[in-house]
Amino acid sequence: MSRIPTAPLILGLAGLVPFVWGAATYVNGPLAAWGAEALGPRFVGPYVQLFYGSVILSFMSGVLWGFATKTSGARAATGYALSVIPALWAFFMTGGGPTTAAMNLIFGFLGLLVLDFAFSQWGLTPRWWMALRVLLTTVVVACLVVTVI
Repeated sequence: MSRIPTAPLILGLAGLVPFVWGAATYVNGPLAAWGAEALGPRFVGPYVQLFYGSVILSFMSGVLWGFATKTSGARAATGYALSVIPALWAFFMTGGGPTTAAMNLIFGFLGLLVLDFAFSQWGLTPRWWMALRVLLTTVVVACLVVTVI
């Protein structure tokens, strides 16, 4: 795998803040109380993770769509069709309470990683893409697991 360029790495890590914050406020009562008071209750614990996770899955649909534009024919059609799955997953699968929504987001992010791999194998992503996606997915899933167990 290629070395991840600095800018995508920094932006990717910055995108983890809501997940890490949500996990931290889930396991640390005083931090959760401070966060709820200072930021509001929807910005602590699983609530920030669930909302933000849905946004990120939807955003990643757009990223995959962009990768699909780099090819043509049947592969492009397949890429476009696959690219909408993360957004649809987020829309349909993040209800039903925080535990169910967190589990479904875990499955959504793992499924997204499979799609990332397919797009990478088709040569549509930068060479460093999978190294970044594995790193980010690992942290996201670990943070969501905290709210499920």
